This record gives sequence, C-alpha cells and structure tokens, in this order.
Amino acid sequence: MNDFWFYIQLGLDHVLDFSAYDHILFLSALALPFTFLRWKQLLLLATVFTITHCLSLGLSAYGILTVDVGLIEFLIPITIFLTAAYNLMRIKIGAAHGRFDFLVVATSFFGLVHGFGFSNYFKMLMAGEEDKLTPLLGFATGIELSQVSIILMILVLAYLVQALGKVKQAYFILTGSVLILLLTIPMLVDTYPW
Repeated sequence: MNDFWFYIQLGLDHVLDFSAYDHILFLSALALPFTFLRWKQLLLLATVFTITHCLSLGLSAYGILTVDVGLIEFLIPITIFLTAAYNLMRIKIGAAHGRFDFLVVATSFFGLVHGFGFSNYFKMLMAGEEDKLTPLLGFATGIELSQVSIILMILVLAYLVQALGKVKQAYFILTGSVLILLLTIPMLVDTYPW
C-alpha cells in the first residue's frame, strides 16, 4: 500500500510542479471557457486526459510503444498552444462553446502526448517493479486529484472575475488564452527539435 501512496504523490507532484508547468497551462487553457454550469463536461475532459495520459505511460512501461522524446517535448507545448488558440478562434466566431466531441478527441490525443513526455522517467521508477498496474493506478489517481484541483481553481477564478468583477466571459477567455499563448512561446522555442 505504501507504493500505491508513493505513486499517488508522484501523480500529484507531476501535475502540480510549478517548475514544469505544462500540465497547469494545458488544463487552464482547457478550463477557461467553462463555468460551474458545465463543470461535469470539464470533469469528463480531465478524466479523459488522465486515462489517455496513463494509457501512453502504460504502453511505454510495458514496452509496447515508445516515441522520440525530442518530438514529444515539442508536441507538449504545441498542445497547449492549440488549446489556447482554439479558445480564441471560438471567441472570434462567437461560439460560446466548442463542439464537445471535438474537445474529447483533442483532449485524448493531448493526453497521449503528455503521457509519453513523462514515460522515460516513469519507466526508470518502475524498473524494479514486477507489478506495473498498481503504480499506474496510483499515478492516475494522483493526476486526477491534481487536475480536479486545478480545474476547481480556474472555475472559482472564472466565477470571481465574471460574476463578481462583472467581466464578460469572452474577455476572461481572451485574456487567459493570450496569457497562456505568451507563456507557451518560450517552451516552443526551447523544445524545437530541428
């Protein structure tokens, strides 16, 4: 059981690590267009992200599939950039909400990418483990708990800014998405593989 708690903590630390804030930026970009009225859809997207993130970790841990680390490190900020850009596109065309099926597919793909980004480190941790399922489940639990925390913070911030601060939702999404884009550009430059 101690190992399970270790991997839960690892999952929490993986997402909430402010020195490697790619998850926080991605989840923030994903959550910006949502309010408490649509929290179930947002929670579903976060869960889809967790499942696909852990799927790619599992594929890597069991030696089924490995992906070039340099490419993945570049694709991670691309996923953040595209999510924030999608928010801006929706504002421009006046669509309050994107197509949910599209968001599920995109979030699934982005979860796979982010999972492969952590797979080498995760494989090193599990090198001596015979049971790989327990660490994966513990890690998934930690990821989900941390993602729910981030989403809750974004929803509370959205409520405070929009309801109490009387800022229109479009301005909130615009400002947050532009900030995320600006924070992502250095990541894109630093990880450009060619």
